Amino acid sequence: MTSLPGNDTKPTASADGRTALPLWGVRIIDLSTVVLGPLATLTLAGLGAEVIKIEAPEGDNVRSAGVMRSEGMGHVFLHGNRGKQSVALDLKQDSAREALFELLGTADVFVTNVRPAALKRLRLDADSLRERMPRLIHVVAVGYGSGGPYTGKPAYDDLIQGAAGVSWLMQQHVGGDPRYMPVSLADRVTGLHLTYAVTAALYERERSGRGTRVEVPMFECVAHFVLADHLAGETFMPALGRAGYDRLLSENRRPYRTSDGHLCVLIYNDAHWQRFLGAIGQHERFLQDARFSSQAARSRHIHEIYGFVGEVMSTRSTREWVELLDKLDIPNQVPATLEELLEDPHLRATGLVAEEVHPSEGRLRTLGTPVTWSDAPAPRLRPAPRLGEHGVDVLRAAGFDEARIQELLDSGALSLNV
Repeated sequence: MTSLPGNDTKPTASADGRTALPLWGVRIIDLSTVVLGPLATLTLAGLGAEVIKIEAPEGDNVRSAGVMRSEGMGHVFLHGNRGKQSVALDLKQDSAREALFELLGTADVFVTNVRPAALKRLRLDADSLRERMPRLIHVVAVGYGSGGPYTGKPAYDDLIQGAAGVSWLMQQHVGGDPRYMPVSLADRVTGLHLTYAVTAALYERERSGRGTRVEVPMFECVAHFVLADHLAGETFMPALGRAGYDRLLSENRRPYRTSDGHLCVLIYNDAHWQRFLGAIGQHERFLQDARFSSQAARSRHIHEIYGFVGEVMSTRSTREWVELLDKLDIPNQVPATLEELLEDPHLRATGLVAEEVHPSEGRLRTLGTPVTWSDAPAPRLRPAPRLGEHGVDVLRAAGFDEARIQELLDSGALSLNV
């Protein structure tokens, strides 16, 4: 297999002979856009995989999303595409598709969120590639799983949040009209499902010697995420009540207002409640008020319980509560703004929030890899690529001669829009 340039972190042997990063040596061809697929391949790059991002000549749509210093380098793209190399190919041209086929022949995994019908037209569906590349793992993210009435429908984060009940849950929780979570919840939940699907498929291939096709549907992933909490009484047949987990839906489940701010507090088990009630001079309530006496009772009366805590919390300052609750070993946390989160001393110390100098964008804040490995240094991911930045280098390393690369450039099949 031809060696192509990958992440900056080189493999080092641990005391027991294992390489430092678990996916070192795995090559992924990433034909995905926006958030879902790029999040998955970013995560896999953080585990040591080499990721070659295939873009259309106009680039990933998300290059133009959000705040940017240079055209095509928006903040969403910058944070979702570190650790990757960009090759811009016009897949409408036969020569570009043939170049992609040859790159796929050097790869372990093909990740895409191109809709299945379009993949088939391009001959990039699993059936078309299987005979030519029997060990290739073919992973496709779709809006809705195969075999249902929604198969083939277009899907975006907002649509899936609505379809999977997230917007309804937001309405139940805060009132007013249905609304979306102000994060790309559907894309990011599904992207993490795609990540573990890739690693499991790699493990399975080690046993079988064959590649496989994996489908990762957004609707099913987010519906599972929602229903695991909120099936509630509908778990049972016949139902023992409505769907919806009361603790999560209580309007009193929120950061509590203190006399000078807010504080997140979770008084959860019996020991927590006994210590808390004792500290506020109401120790007898645990035994005398049946609503407080057990986890089951508190669950049945959760709205009243949270309301009681809210009233008590308003009587002292945030600092006073933090000092008391820490002393009682009761979980609490001061809620942060986004600006405060960027300066959080814990995130700084663990390296999740760091800084780098980007070749074209200058000094940037970056997001590191949350997962750490005992035998590995934190991966030094290459900066997010400019469009087509690595096209010539990747093709050259894959065995393309200079004349063929020039033909691709002259025809527009390969773009270097750097």
